Amino acid sequence: MQTPLESFIDHKAETGMQCGSYSIDIPPLKEGEQYRFHFDAVACVGCRCCEVACNEQNNNPADIKWRRVGEMEGGEFPAFTQLLNSMSCNHCIDPECLKGCPTNSYIKIDATGIVVHDDDVCIGCQYCTWNCPYGVPVFHEERNIVTKCHMCHERLDEGQSPACVQACPAGAIEIEVVNVEEWLNRDIDEQANMPFLPDARITNSTTRYTLPDNLPENMKEMDEHILKPAHKEIPLVFMTVLTQISLGGFLALFLGDVMSLFGFESTNWVMALLVMLPAAIGLPLSALHLGRPFLAMTAMKNIKTSWLSREALALGVFTALMGGVTAAYFFEWLAFIRIVLELITLATGVYGIYAQSMIYRIKARPSWNRVTTNYKFFGVAYIGIFLMAFLSSLSNIHEAVVPLTTLGMLGALAQLFFTYEDIRTLDTDKTNEYQLQRTKRLLNENFKNIKEYRYISLIFGGVLVPLLALIFTSVSPTATAVTLFLAIFIVFVSELSDRFLFYTTVVPLGMAGGFFVGKQR
Repeated sequence: MQTPLESFIDHKAETGMQCGSYSIDIPPLKEGEQYRFHFDAVACVGCRCCEVACNEQNNNPADIKWRRVGEMEGGEFPAFTQLLNSMSCNHCIDPECLKGCPTNSYIKIDATGIVVHDDDVCIGCQYCTWNCPYGVPVFHEERNIVTKCHMCHERLDEGQSPACVQACPAGAIEIEVVNVEEWLNRDIDEQANMPFLPDARITNSTTRYTLPDNLPENMKEMDEHILKPAHKEIPLVFMTVLTQISLGGFLALFLGDVMSLFGFESTNWVMALLVMLPAAIGLPLSALHLGRPFLAMTAMKNIKTSWLSREALALGVFTALMGGVTAAYFFEWLAFIRIVLELITLATGVYGIYAQSMIYRIKARPSWNRVTTNYKFFGVAYIGIFLMAFLSSLSNIHEAVVPLTTLGMLGALAQLFFTYEDIRTLDTDKTNEYQLQRTKRLLNENFKNIKEYRYISLIFGGVLVPLLALIFTSVSPTATAVTLFLAIFIVFVSELSDRFLFYTTVVPLGMAGGFFVGKQR
């Protein structure tokens, strides 16, 4: 009579199971093929041996999980169903992490299709952790970089099984060969999707799933009771708002210089310098967001596909050109040459803020991936217009104060509308209703006071106080300047609070999490 161990060994041999084996017998890749994972949800028992083995193999601390197990349940007693999902990197055909990475730290190996991460060139910007709809890349705080599953490709090269495959006692995880064209044209929609996973077509994921038959319709994530704010991203809060203020201020500066051709009082180098100052302060602040801030300049490497690279380059050039405009004023260049330079600078700034807003137009984060994000990023420019009105008041260019203040008020009203629409449309977009409604809950439950302050401060600082400044223009230039400064301070804090909400209330796509740990990696 066979022992249980002998029976298991025979079963492995007969079925070709990969679990428990150092060696792995898979056919060599042909042209148009790559490796992929297969996960059998019927076989998985939820022991999490795969998580432990992955961490031990890659020397990761307990809070860094390249592979994790999610839990779902549904049905009515006694016909109750528990569904598990063990997922690491899906080694996608069109990986969003690779396209978005500003430093080209991701490489899809041509020979195997495995997506690997080049730790040496990673700056820890964590943009890939936003872009991946599966939440696969994870920031390693001890190393200050992002890390991820690489399918143990060094072991595969030696004919050995990955750690997770070898450790699974139920044979629920396997390595397979997939023909990419057949997968995309025939099988992906039926075999690559699973409950509570983003659509495989977003990145053309290659992981194949085997699911139980007749899953209940009322399946739910085991971690749906866990709702936590996202990271505050304070350096990015300040950087984005400050650079957007500079764009608005420079627009007003350019308009003032154009009007000087028609006999109006000219703008000056002090104004140009102070308009440049927010961007000059904001851009270096963004480096504080990075795990490796001293490598910040390498963020411009992937201009071809990364909006982050485009933003870094465009806003860097924008700030430098604003410095050139300041010099043009100081050395009294011909007005025509200066205006041409200003026009080039303005176009660069507009593209820079557009690229900045497009960083967040990603499918993996539904509350960001809306047109109101673009509108609100450009909308902050009204503060820069108020800034120019304030500087005009200090420079005794009184004829510019009223039109600039009025224009700033119109911009504040537009921003108030964009803010309202941003929250209202959380209820109208049904594509990612689950995530958007959780964003709404965070706004109404966790950050209700900040949301209310945002509305009140924008109305007060963007409309009522500037209106008071307009009244003072015919009475006291000093009172006008003081009132405008107060308005700028109020709306600046208002925009910071709104940007804080932007980052903390985002709810990403991703797999189901565990009952106690949620979606944490």
